Amino acid sequence: MKNILNRLINHETLSKEEAKAVLVNISNGSYNPSQISAFVTVYMMRSISIEELAGFREALLELCIRVDLSQYNAIDLCGTGGDGKDTFNISTLASFITAGAGVKVAKHGNYGLSSISGSSNVMENLGIKFSNDADFLERSIDQAGICILHAPLFHPAMKNVGPIRKELAVKTFFNMLGPMVNPSFPKNQLVGVFNLELARMYAYLYQNTDVNFTILHSLDGYDEISLTSPTKIITSSMEGMLTHETFNVGLLAQSEIEGGKTIDESAQIFTDILSGKGTEAQNNVVCANAAMAIATVTNCTPLEGFAQAKESLLSGKGLKALTKLQELSK
Repeated sequence: MKNILNRLINHETLSKEEAKAVLVNISNGSYNPSQISAFVTVYMMRSISIEELAGFREALLELCIRVDLSQYNAIDLCGTGGDGKDTFNISTLASFITAGAGVKVAKHGNYGLSSISGSSNVMENLGIKFSNDADFLERSIDQAGICILHAPLFHPAMKNVGPIRKELAVKTFFNMLGPMVNPSFPKNQLVGVFNLELARMYAYLYQNTDVNFTILHSLDGYDEISLTSPTKIITSSMEGMLTHETFNVGLLAQSEIEGGKTIDESAQIFTDILSGKGTEAQNNVVCANAAMAIATVTNCTPLEGFAQAKESLLSGKGLKALTKLQELSK
């Protein structure tokens, strides 16, 4: 590790193989916490290269506990996090609305590390069971239309990194990896990223896979469609911009999509929105993100996707997906 750190400090980059080897060594306990912390910190001071990101991703996917959900043609809606915006749990809500609209969802998530309340914090608060048992996950996606893949249960390689990330409590390159290492290897992905540079890197990496992907980045910094500014979109077949007008809704103020100050508050906002008690702004931002997930899988237009998402939310189908998952979790 000393050699690797010296090279990184001298602004050298690692090859894909070297990056992969470092992550494998981290997972098997070859390095002490200070070395891991230094390694992670270097990447806060300089950009990660595509080769490095690809190597890290490959290592985590090879080391993960796989679950086969291939028969469901599922999508994962996952943001990198780390945008520092502390919104409510938009992509997790959008996941339930997508499931309510009949599109199967394999949601990969974790506890919030740089935010107040991550996807897993809210799910846990609402009584969702975390499991890597294939039967339970299949029952979930089959009956509720969605299953929750809590990252730590599938990535034993990360157990040496988890405590360090928690103590650092800032965005690290592991944020960049989260959406790319779903252990069910879904055929479709809606990925939100925290900057344009990362959007480009993701697009480059995904173009070399058979994943049907949509990458999103709001130009004012959100790792999802925020409706507070235009959103850059990259898919396997096009690049463009989405605006509030794409969905025939009004422009939002950032204050309208802020999250709770505690996990309990975040869970309350979550259930309020799913129960039809959300504000128009909250409903629209969630449905815009669900719309793009639906469009990614079914090839409909964003506006058609938005209409399906709105119907799923307002008819209570999204809520039904949550209550079914809560039942199965008992």
